[in-house]
Amino acid sequence: MRVPAARTAARGRIDKRQAILEAAFTVFARRGYAQACVQDIADEAGVAKPTVYNHLGDKENLFRHAMEAAADAVMRENLAVVERLRTTGDDLRAALEDVAYRMLKVCCGERSRALRSLTYSQVATFPELIETVQGRTSIGLGEAVADRLARLSLSGRLRQCDPGQAAEQFLALLTGPMEARSRLGTREVSAAETRAVANAAVDTFLRAYAAEAADPGLP
Repeated sequence: MRVPAARTAARGRIDKRQAILEAAFTVFARRGYAQACVQDIADEAGVAKPTVYNHLGDKENLFRHAMEAAADAVMRENLAVVERLRTTGDDLRAALEDVAYRMLKVCCGERSRALRSLTYSQVATFPELIETVQGRTSIGLGEAVADRLARLSLSGRLRQCDPGQAAEQFLALLTGPMEARSRLGTREVSAAETRAVANAAVDTFLRAYAAEAADPGLP
């Protein structure tokens, strides 16, 4: 079946816009907002400078949209990880440890670190940035984790609890130690150390939230 030309053109425009946003985030992360220029972004995306303006307007608008796109990409990665809690199997501890480790890997990934760095450094210029990025990352992630924990509680795998609060505490047990160990993202944390943080977080979480007799290994 032949695809209509109008649909092909629209798809091409969307793909080009996405390529520009990814290139923009790469350049902003590499050079910082002040030092980055639209020509750098056009070169990174492999398009003409007017094409960038046609798709996204000026540099400020480009930065906002690039940050939103990066935040959405991080969120998609995290949601794919949280989805693994839909089927935990018989070993809840192992399932939580696996999810915790994978979430930390996303948190320590290059895109996540660049997103945090740009957010902190540009919040004075773009005061709405914190709310925008948090709304598209940590808040949405907390809601997704809360949903999974609520289902585990209803099925008797975890004790009855406020799932939103439990999710908040679970994420804090992960991100707090990792921020300290990575020195706010400036130090690379080994896989073994990341695994240790994940396992310790799960151990503390289960001591608070495991259903009675659900984990006989706990004293």
